[in-house]
Amino acid sequence: MKEVLPGIYQWSWLSPEKGIDFNGLYVAADSAGGGAVLVDPVAFGDGDEARIRALGPPKAILITNRHHGRRAAECRDLFGARVLAPAGDAAALPFPADATFAPGERLPGGFVAVTVADSKSPGETALHDPGRRLLVLGDALIGKPAGELSFLPPDKFADMAKALEGVRALLALDFDALLVGDGASLLAGGKDAIRRALERA
Repeated sequence: MKEVLPGIYQWSWLSPEKGIDFNGLYVAADSAGGGAVLVDPVAFGDGDEARIRALGPPKAILITNRHHGRRAAECRDLFGARVLAPAGDAAALPFPADATFAPGERLPGGFVAVTVADSKSPGETALHDPGRRLLVLGDALIGKPAGELSFLPPDKFADMAKALEGVRALLALDFDALLVGDGASLLAGGKDAIRRALERA
């Protein structure tokens, strides 16, 4: 587990099937008294769980889409945290969420939920933190190759042209860092990387 941005830590699990890292995030408690948060938690490596406990156990676990439930249920049991999932995807999770959230809703960790329209699943949600100028993505884009972003194969989307427009709408947000659930995150230049991905698609 490493601190990738102030107060934000990432740990990764290498997917043998996909050949890229799957990433989980720990967002430290904020000065306003909000508790720590996990985002799309993956399997822990050596020392990851202990590091989280030392930093302060999370109060909430945010899931960006139906396919990123990952180890959320396990982390709920470990830390006593509540699992929050997008309303559009919650029913398709393999376990029940404790609560759902809607587009535009303010979430723990300083995030605002932003729906990525026409993505891989109907509830695909980006997490935007305007204060940190940060965007967190689930499956809307992946960090591959390192330093760049790319779309999943077209057969993952009902309408690829609409999926591109759904991602293009994210450019209206204010962010620089872009942390991804799959692949290599970008600590700066995230908006330009989205533009390049759209040009290549």
